[in-house]
Amino acid sequence: MLTRPTTHNQMAERVRRLFGNAPCRLQVAALPWRENENGVEIMLITSRDTGRWVLPKGWPEAREPLCKAAAREAGEEAGLRGTVSHLEAGRYFYAKVLASGEEVPCEVLVFPLKVDRVADRWKEKRARTRKWVVSAEAVRMVNEPDLCQIIAYFCADPDKFV
Repeated sequence: MLTRPTTHNQMAERVRRLFGNAPCRLQVAALPWRENENGVEIMLITSRDTGRWVLPKGWPEAREPLCKAAAREAGEEAGLRGTVSHLEAGRYFYAKVLASGEEVPCEVLVFPLKVDRVADRWKEKRARTRKWVVSAEAVRMVNEPDLCQIIAYFCADPDKFV
């Protein structure tokens, strides 16, 4: 049975238990997708530090709209362009390890990006690998359980985010 992603309050309580009252930083992620004969496919990329499979994500800049920041990150990290949804597919929390070794709690807002262009060359090409996968494979490859739930929920009905 497909369930709706964990609510914000449920996740916030989990984060509070893990990190105490440390302030949470905001990041955005693109959920790059396309439809073909196999159904919905998701583009995953490897992280630069551990090589884990993740979504393109990063920090919003200045007064940049959050969905636009997610689309920018997809371009920089995976060479993707397309139409970004103004509606979040969900949000999850994780601990970002900074260069100093400090762990910072981050809340990540996930915005679907319907991909219409995949570049051969892009800013972080030498630092990352990218791969199109069907939703079930994406859920197996990603380590964050809340993100897996968001991917499965989105792929069940991507039209509600268009």
